[in-house]
Amino acid sequence: MDAEELAERLRSNDPAVGLRAVSALHRLAEQVETASVALAREQGWSWEQIGDALGVSRQSVHAKYGK
Repeated sequence: MDAEELAERLRSNDPAVGLRAVSALHRLAEQVETASVALAREQGWSWEQIGDALGVSRQSVHAKYGK
């Protein structure tokens, strides 16, 4: 689903269509977050810096992405 189609679905008056679009946004956000965290770690960012950027604690971001 491209951005234009997603935007159209978000404007739908059909709750089922809108909720599926929200689900797609959640999946996309998770993918972007995962890639961004990996990039930040590759560039030497601390878990605290990443947590601050995401608005969460360093412990929660480390628990989610730390290996």
